[in-house]
Amino acid sequence: MAYELIIRNARLRTQKGLADIAVQKGVIRKIGKIAKAEFKTATVVDAGGNLVTESFVNTHLHLCKVYTLTMMDSKALSSYHGEGMGAAMTAIELAARIKDQYEEGWILKNVRKCLKKAALNGNTHIRAFADVDSKAKLIGLKALLKAREEFKGIVDVQVVAFPQDGVVREPGTVDLIRKAMELGANVVGGIPWIEYTEADERTHIDEMMKIAQEYDADISMLVDDAGDPGLRTLEMLATKTLETGRIGRSLAHHARAMALYQEPYFRKVAALLKKAGMGVVSDPHTGPLHARVKELLANGNLVCFGQDDVCDAYYPFGQNSMLEVGFLNVHLLWMTTFPEMETIYDMITVNAAKCINLKNFGLKVGAPAHLVVLNAKSVYEALWYHTAPLHVVSHGKLVDKQAMSEEGDPRQGRPEGNGRLRPAASPKKAGVLAGRG
Repeated sequence: MAYELIIRNARLRTQKGLADIAVQKGVIRKIGKIAKAEFKTATVVDAGGNLVTESFVNTHLHLCKVYTLTMMDSKALSSYHGEGMGAAMTAIELAARIKDQYEEGWILKNVRKCLKKAALNGNTHIRAFADVDSKAKLIGLKALLKAREEFKGIVDVQVVAFPQDGVVREPGTVDLIRKAMELGANVVGGIPWIEYTEADERTHIDEMMKIAQEYDADISMLVDDAGDPGLRTLEMLATKTLETGRIGRSLAHHARAMALYQEPYFRKVAALLKKAGMGVVSDPHTGPLHARVKELLANGNLVCFGQDDVCDAYYPFGQNSMLEVGFLNVHLLWMTTFPEMETIYDMITVNAAKCINLKNFGLKVGAPAHLVVLNAKSVYEALWYHTAPLHVVSHGKLVDKQAMSEEGDPRQGRPEGNGRLRPAASPKKAGVLAGRG
């Protein structure tokens, strides 16, 4: 077979010693020793004994809001991060003021900057939220749809039509979400806990579920995201998923009130999540409460991490780097043993892929070639230093660092008709030898 890309001397998580990885037509075709005669037609990268894994997956990013923190005061940030998260709803109401300034031009500029960082940091797949409501209208969503096309083949973006400020609270939002799906949004969003009554919370879930069924789309909902142990929207979403038979099509985000659940209720909800095939995205680094990650994992539930925010009204930092997210949560969750760090790594790669229904994702023969060559020789070292990968492979092609630079044009990094990247920054057949040593 005439391979297009070969990664030599790769250290893998699943076996001892070094191996070569061969890619052809965007798919991993061979893992093992590859004869030099097969190198003739391929671009060759020498991993130099560094760790090579599947790429990173960011399951939760409010992409229409990135880099907007400096456009606001800090009142929303203070409310969301206040003790006990009792003012989380106030934070959302305060943060909504940024939408008075929404213009597609500056949003798209910020989105491009953030997606370039994703590419450089090995995030080849992102589930990205765009506010859709009476204030944001479809402005942010249209910016994300444009960026999705620009970065196609480099960073795959699943656009979520997200009713940030409620459905019952914001009349007309249901119609806007439907219009967003007609425009090409991939996922139906939701935030039912923001509604004022339990009946309205159920209406919120019901209306969004109807649209998801109509468009055969997955659902991503921010549930129970406040310091109130009485919140029940996580349970409501799981129950509705079971009632509609859409097993594995719903994803829960945050569920911070879970930290305050009584043990019997937590166990009931964990069981419901398993029955509904429902994963939980936790972002402990962006709020003082978080889902009970370790207990969920011990129960066999599917759990992953997301970036959540990059420099916005809810979180002042973020590099769109899932290694950085992993590093932070090693500390926040006290998952500091070597086996626990391996689990953390799964939560930003293969488990995250399962949460957003990426098919056949992983470093295995027959899988799409979404890979990172790390500047580290182990998961431990990768999390410790959390530096950008030496090389990123998306859809079987090397991501060009020059095109992903601050001044670069992402469209210059897209495949030409022959399937090879345009820019000259990709290493040629001599390969690249780099590492921490």
